[in-house]
Amino acid sequence: MSELRIISICIGIALLLRWSISYHPYSGYGKPPMYGDYEAQRHWQEITINLPLDNWYKNSTNNDLQYWGLDYPPLTAYHSLIIGKIAGLIDNSYIELTKSRGIESDNHKNFMRLTVLFSDLIIYLPAVLLFFIDKLKYSSTNNSNDDNSIFNLSKFNSLLLTFLIYPGIIIIDYGHFQYNCVSLGLFILSVKFIANNCYSIGSLFFVFALNYKQMELYHALPIFFYILGICKKQKNLFNSLKILSSVGLTVLATFALIWSPFIYKWPSCIDVLIRLFPFGRGVFEDKVANIWCAINVVVKLKNLFDHMQLAKICLAATVITSLPSCLNIFLKPNKDNLILSLINVSLSFYLFSFQVHEKSILLVAIPVLLYFHNDPLACFWFLIVSVFSMLPLLIKDQLFIAYCSLMVFYFLSICTIWKNTLFNVKFISIICNFHASILTMIILTISSVTLKPPKKYPDLFPLLISVYSCIHFCLFFLYFNCKQLENNKYCQDNIC
Repeated sequence: MSELRIISICIGIALLLRWSISYHPYSGYGKPPMYGDYEAQRHWQEITINLPLDNWYKNSTNNDLQYWGLDYPPLTAYHSLIIGKIAGLIDNSYIELTKSRGIESDNHKNFMRLTVLFSDLIIYLPAVLLFFIDKLKYSSTNNSNDDNSIFNLSKFNSLLLTFLIYPGIIIIDYGHFQYNCVSLGLFILSVKFIANNCYSIGSLFFVFALNYKQMELYHALPIFFYILGICKKQKNLFNSLKILSSVGLTVLATFALIWSPFIYKWPSCIDVLIRLFPFGRGVFEDKVANIWCAINVVVKLKNLFDHMQLAKICLAATVITSLPSCLNIFLKPNKDNLILSLINVSLSFYLFSFQVHEKSILLVAIPVLLYFHNDPLACFWFLIVSVFSMLPLLIKDQLFIAYCSLMVFYFLSICTIWKNTLFNVKFISIICNFHASILTMIILTISSVTLKPPKKYPDLFPLLISVYSCIHFCLFFLYFNCKQLENNKYCQDNIC
């Protein structure tokens, strides 16, 4: 069977899974008056089509910010504008100002699902393909005696399918309903080009990703310190300044271009920034598998500190826990370290930063997928926990059946694809711990939908899931940091 046919089959399976999830409910389905994230995405189309740009992020009669006001950067707004224009051509009732709120027709649902699919096909899937094609090309021209670094066509196909059928992004984008495929696809392209020493192009794509979703800040520090470390490694000052100035000009020019309509109407810039960083929401909202939510079980943080104090504590904790990884990538800027640093710093942001959402774990999952072939068991374990940590959200969205189906399919598929390497570890205790961890997740999953919690503790199961997942993430944080600190190679880098 030709390689092109195998790639087509992998993509076909990925698309089939995505569209299958589209038949399930979505966030806020049948839940007026606010509905959910599905309505938020539709509402942004309504706002960007019907209101002038300087009113997109501003509270007004026609734009009540308490009703799903825009809270993502300008590229999300431009994306909503494009989709809104297409929606208007199909059926203007989809975007009619104020009158279209809460629309739940089958035709509109299919339209919205298709917008995610096309975004996925245009950005995310090509980005994944390009990343691993580059890696395959690199391996074919750089021989190595290290078994871990061998990357052949078989491994290419295995990794491609592993990446494309990961349940997290499928169930959030096609079930819950968001466009994470856009920002994460742009991020993958950024890593691809930076790893290929195309620092300006990589920076361009990262600025695009950051201006689509501000949560891409999770990845900003490793990329910044990696490029800075590359500049430090140059043989002469001229080369260092050339790279630094090229990247700096690219970043500034791209930001200026994206923000130019708002800069032209300066007060609207302030409106955007206020919406992007809503400190008033508190340290966390729903039960999320991070440190602050876990601590809050014992110590009620909001009773001890105000919002600003908590924000400062979160900032300090995030900086301190990110520092070892950032310093390492600065001192040893090789490609393995880049991926590991992206894992560690994004996980630090997830565990310790202010106002974290359950879905933010996807920002950690993508670098883990990029690293999968180097450490299959640890990465697979993390990816399973990452989806499990979102279970309370998925149950609330009536996506439990979709969650179970995807997780079983993913688990069996990965165990089959990687059967020769997945459990090839030195210590049998690690495999025992893995199976015990999976068994506990299954028990908690079944309990969440079959047992009624005590009246005194109505959020018992969401809390157990978040704390259990948090313990895993803390252990993974220590593990991947140790992996990075142990990786002292400069030249034998095998990513891309």
